[in-house]
Amino acid sequence: MDTSEITFRQHLIDPEVCIRCNTCEATCPVGAITHDARNYVVDPSLCNFCLACVPPCPTGAIDNWRTVLRERPYSVTEQFSWEALPAEENPKIEEEAAVSALSASSGGAFDFGETRGAPLAPLPPWSAAHPYVNLYGPRAPEPFIRARCVGNIRLTGAETDYETHHIVLDFGSRPFPVLEGQSIGILPPGLDEEGRPHLPRQYSVASPRNGERPGYNNLALTVRRVMTDRDGRPCPGVASNYLCDLEPGDEVRVIGPFGTTFLMPNHPGSHIVMICTGTGSAPMRAMTEWRRRLVKGGRFRSGRLLLFFGARRPEDLPYFGPLQNLPRDFIEIHLAFSRSPAHPRRYVQDALREASMSLAPLLTDPEAYFFVCGLRAMEKGVTEALAEIAAASGADPASLFAAMRREGRLHFETY
Repeated sequence: MDTSEITFRQHLIDPEVCIRCNTCEATCPVGAITHDARNYVVDPSLCNFCLACVPPCPTGAIDNWRTVLRERPYSVTEQFSWEALPAEENPKIEEEAAVSALSASSGGAFDFGETRGAPLAPLPPWSAAHPYVNLYGPRAPEPFIRARCVGNIRLTGAETDYETHHIVLDFGSRPFPVLEGQSIGILPPGLDEEGRPHLPRQYSVASPRNGERPGYNNLALTVRRVMTDRDGRPCPGVASNYLCDLEPGDEVRVIGPFGTTFLMPNHPGSHIVMICTGTGSAPMRAMTEWRRRLVKGGRFRSGRLLLFFGARRPEDLPYFGPLQNLPRDFIEIHLAFSRSPAHPRRYVQDALREASMSLAPLLTDPEAYFFVCGLRAMEKGVTEALAEIAAASGADPASLFAAMRREGRLHFETY
């Protein structure tokens, strides 16, 4: 009997490895991935096996499969209750069952992201440095590495609603190489309300590859203290409050690093367009500082750097002071404030439209790379603004964006 008639390989997410970064749910073109307060899961009734979610996953948690009966797959409710993946019930069922099911769903053609309108899997810039990933974590030889807090500075004033901290972690003599655009996972101490260890929280690295302090084995994070959920209800963030309350000398458990695509180009003359809001500025600070150090050392010919940074008010803007001190012939800065009495209401997409004359040629320039980081709500506005700029210059936005993804020139990291 052809086992593919009664079984298929169900797509599952490993809850022990998943760091809840939301990349898979944001990438899935059919809305098959969802989450609750604890787990990310795949709905078997919606998943069409396009595999668009697999390459972007920083930990590999998304790339898990179990052979199940077609009439009895693991339900979403079951997956929400898991603390670990179930064992393979019948490992002797031939692997052809998976191939048959996948091939049938895609008309026999696999192109990893281009069928049925699925998004192209992101690729890093061709000149990006090689990233190290998953050196510490559930599937690594060591479950975590211990770092020591050596600095914790509040970036925003006491009068602001947003309390944002710049936190520096030192790894001593233990290897923990990171690149600009990568992230790490923080394991908060203690247990959740169900008596289980807290899940890791992911944070982008805000310092360049040779350390927050050049030549030191340390890195920086940009952390906003979370006190409410997205609906405004009281809900203190476990990891953000833990990090913002760190004292110098405190130990922190870290996993990772993560990220293989949101990486800066390294070849001379390359241009970087950075678009961010809030703590989405972390990877942009890392990229800017690494490029600044290279240029200052006389070892690099930099292309253009453009930063589009949105916040409610100037005092809510992380790194506002240091940004003002960067030479204007080194970086072009566009700030957008949505609730400042001293400034007209603007969002970051408005700043993009106002700079359309500068951005239009960069969209089609093979040496220009676009990076977008911040809250998910910004993604639609930014995409629409870039599409308008492309269309006004005579380009087809859909074709252009697809080409930019193939060339490793367009990157989104929203949460």
